[in-house]
Amino acid sequence: MKSDLFAAQHMAQPATVPGMSLQNSKSIKYVVNGEMFARQGAMVAYRGSLQFEHKGQGGIGGMLKRAVTGEGLPLMAVRGQGEVWLAQQAANCFIVDVEPGDALTINGRNVLCFDPTLSYEIKTVKGSGIAGGGLFNSVFTGQGKLGVICEGEPIVIPVSPQAPVFVDTDAVVGWNTQLHTSLHRSQSIGSMVRGGSGEAVQLKLEGEGYVIVRPSEAPATQPKAH
Repeated sequence: MKSDLFAAQHMAQPATVPGMSLQNSKSIKYVVNGEMFARQGAMVAYRGSLQFEHKGQGGIGGMLKRAVTGEGLPLMAVRGQGEVWLAQQAANCFIVDVEPGDALTINGRNVLCFDPTLSYEIKTVKGSGIAGGGLFNSVFTGQGKLGVICEGEPIVIPVSPQAPVFVDTDAVVGWNTQLHTSLHRSQSIGSMVRGGSGEAVQLKLEGEGYVIVRPSEAPATQPKAH
């Protein structure tokens, strides 16, 4: 049987070392040797001896203070020996190497998977008030790899003390936690009463760092359940 479908770039290669790697731009392969954590419903294939355990509330070894993100997306623990392929709605996948001293805040809808060596905490975004029911992000620290997804090609915008950045709360993916956050109203009350522009409130980021934005304001779809 011959086809471009069976070209080398599409073939899953044998596992070499444990951990996370890109299978392609739309999926992440994780060679499990013990335990890892992923967004529930993100598994598209696996081989080997693996168990998938949904986590609703509580912690795993003191690492998870909650297992449900502010977006209402539960996590699952994947345990055993084998390989698992993870993806979500054909979104673009990226791997972030988190090093000691780093602190990265990521929107729950953009978390795909992460190493058990990373510490994870759900926090209210400072200064966000109750806009949109409150803004909650997942803060990752420690040392390990974090799998992030983005619908479309991400835009990474540098932030400096001289140039704060304003982002739509439905489009923001994440930022480094050194940045100061607050809500910014870009419309007057009178303009909003008359119908407004549809861009009434943004998240303002100030300081030194970067913010990651997706090229879409549409609400993310809910994950499927296994």
